[in-house]
Amino acid sequence: MTVESIRNLNIFYDIFDLFFMKIRIIIVFLVFVACITCIDDLYAEQDSASIRTAVDSTFLGLEQIRDSLKSNNLDDAKKYSTLSSEIFGKYVQILRTTGYEHVDEIHISLLDLNSKIDTDTDVLFEIDKIQNLLLEVPYDQSLPDYVIVNLLSIADEKYQTGIQNNDEISYQYSLKLIQKAETMLSETNFDDRLDLEIKSFFNELNSLTEKREDFVKVGNLITVIQKDVLGTETVAFDQSELYQNIYVLYDELVESIDAGNYVVAEEKAIVAYLDNFEYLEPAIEKVDKELLYTLEIDMRENLRDMIKNNKSPDEIKQFLEEKIIPDLNKSESLVSEHLSSNPLLLTKNEITNDDGLKKMGDSTDEAKSIVRNEVDFIRDSLDDVVIFYENGDFQSAYATARTAYLDSYEFVEIPLRTIAPDFTLEVEYQFAELRNLIDKKEDLGKVREVVIAINRNLDESERLVSGTGSLAPSIAFTSSFAIIFREGLESVLILGAIMTYLEASRHNQLKKYIYYGVIAAFAATAITWIIASYIIEISGANRELIEAIAALSATAVLFYVSFWVLNKIEHKKWMEFVKAKVWQATTTGSVMVFVMLSFFTVYREGFETVLFYQAMSGFAKYMEFYVGLGFVLGILSLFGLYFVMRKLGKRLPLRALFGLTMGVGAYLSIAFLGNAIRELQILDIVPYTSMIGIIPRLDINLAAMTGIYPTLETVVAQTILLGVYLLASSYVLVLRPNKEKQLASMRKSRGVKDVQ
Repeated sequence: MTVESIRNLNIFYDIFDLFFMKIRIIIVFLVFVACITCIDDLYAEQDSASIRTAVDSTFLGLEQIRDSLKSNNLDDAKKYSTLSSEIFGKYVQILRTTGYEHVDEIHISLLDLNSKIDTDTDVLFEIDKIQNLLLEVPYDQSLPDYVIVNLLSIADEKYQTGIQNNDEISYQYSLKLIQKAETMLSETNFDDRLDLEIKSFFNELNSLTEKREDFVKVGNLITVIQKDVLGTETVAFDQSELYQNIYVLYDELVESIDAGNYVVAEEKAIVAYLDNFEYLEPAIEKVDKELLYTLEIDMRENLRDMIKNNKSPDEIKQFLEEKIIPDLNKSESLVSEHLSSNPLLLTKNEITNDDGLKKMGDSTDEAKSIVRNEVDFIRDSLDDVVIFYENGDFQSAYATARTAYLDSYEFVEIPLRTIAPDFTLEVEYQFAELRNLIDKKEDLGKVREVVIAINRNLDESERLVSGTGSLAPSIAFTSSFAIIFREGLESVLILGAIMTYLEASRHNQLKKYIYYGVIAAFAATAITWIIASYIIEISGANRELIEAIAALSATAVLFYVSFWVLNKIEHKKWMEFVKAKVWQATTTGSVMVFVMLSFFTVYREGFETVLFYQAMSGFAKYMEFYVGLGFVLGILSLFGLYFVMRKLGKRLPLRALFGLTMGVGAYLSIAFLGNAIRELQILDIVPYTSMIGIIPRLDINLAAMTGIYPTLETVVAQTILLGVYLLASSYVLVLRPNKEKQLASMRKSRGVKDVQ
């Protein structure tokens, strides 16, 4: 091997070693992370309904206090007093928005009432006073639907408390709330079919609660009533599966009847109707209203009456085989024929009576705010579901999952369905799948998977309702521009220095090899992007983990390059290295050195760019245009910068440029870190401690672009990283310059003395 060959090998080794310094950082960090992972107006109406709910439920509580006092049962009176003040307190913030001047007076009076029951002889007068004030609270009386739903939600909660804890007060109060909700049906204007169905369900609900049946069974029926009242029935993605479920349940019903077990048979009939047929009703109503009405009566009432009256197995079988099953077959055929003959109506919009879809974000500011609040409640509830399930409390897990859907997501659906009906239905079925898994006591891992999927779609639900806004896209554009500009800046400076050196040393014939290396680096960067995208695409269920790892890796690399002083030292070393290698290459005439030098100069920055943009793509959803625009303008700015350097010979304010880009890099690393931790929280790898009410709850898009989420874990991590940056900046910009000035002053002072 010649001396020249050895020299060229040394040059290549130096280039490779410097290039892979950053790559090694990324690889080590990825291994570390892998180890860790192993272990609108509608809502204004809803607010008005909440106000009426607060008034009615509190009024009922006061009536219960009055009745207890008349029976001289002071203990019950005090318990009802506590319950009334608790419920009113939950609504007090909304009540204050009415501007009614006595809201706080009512609240304080309710709190004081408890202590007065034992000592004050004028308690009944105090109750009259509070009730009179309640009657003066202004609210819209034309919204019985939402009020019924709200009252039933409170009733559901109190019934569960009453049954689980043997709390007679909560149980009796739940009965009063159900009665109140039922009386409000007279204020509604449902069609005859729906009105008959809801009243039938209330009769069934009263029967179940009087018998003190299991709270899950009662809660399921309440869910169905609320869905009917709100009109949120939807069509399944696969209706044939629901029909098949019904047929299987009826087969099991017949087996139970043959075995003489009429109780189980009735449960099968209930599940067939409530958990399956209810989802088919809107589609059947489209094709044959009379058939729907007949099926409802037969399945809901006639069949169950036969079972309750212990009719003979043959009589029940005959009713199923000659009446219900043929009608079900007919409805399935009609719906299928209707959809197949109207392909343009095959979407769920036609079935759900949606005349047209709204654009993403086409909701009122109030609606967007309430959706955020509902999403937060659901997320907390899902955490509770997993905890209950881990502890073996399947009933509480089931009830909590149902509450998360009914008490919150049902209301998110109202604006969401007008924007993305298919997606809305997808989430509905994810909630249904979760309840089904819990009911069957499936493996905890399966439950976690569905919870993760729902959490992911909660973000999507919020995005669709909220839209992107204007601030988040601006941040996406600025961040994208800063990434490509910062990564390209060093390459531009180095390539410019190489070209200038070649021109000055009259080696213009070697410039084309610089271009070859640059072109090869661009191609390698493009291939790296394709490979990275492909890996994420095929990752399937691990997509969230891949995005979290990408964000953490980007954070680590940005942390490495974001200190101005470190970047300055590295840049200085790199420039000295480049000059030495260019001189060696020109003296030996080795053209491949120039190709490899320019290749690694560009590709090492291109590799980082791919990493950063992959991380950003996971969080800048629906803002891809702004990210792309920032990238294009960043590239154009780099070309302009290169032109200024090469053609005009202008000196650039490198300190200011690097300082600015490093500052943006520090910001991005903090944002990436927040997003990465949140992804790991969704995957249940990192704990989730809510700080809602302490930390601002940002719009989902703005939160994604800043990484600011109201959780303890994200806040602590970002605060620590920010503290490191502030300390380093203080040292570089303040402490070290002052120290250098002092040393210079001391040297100058000593120099003066020496002269003397």
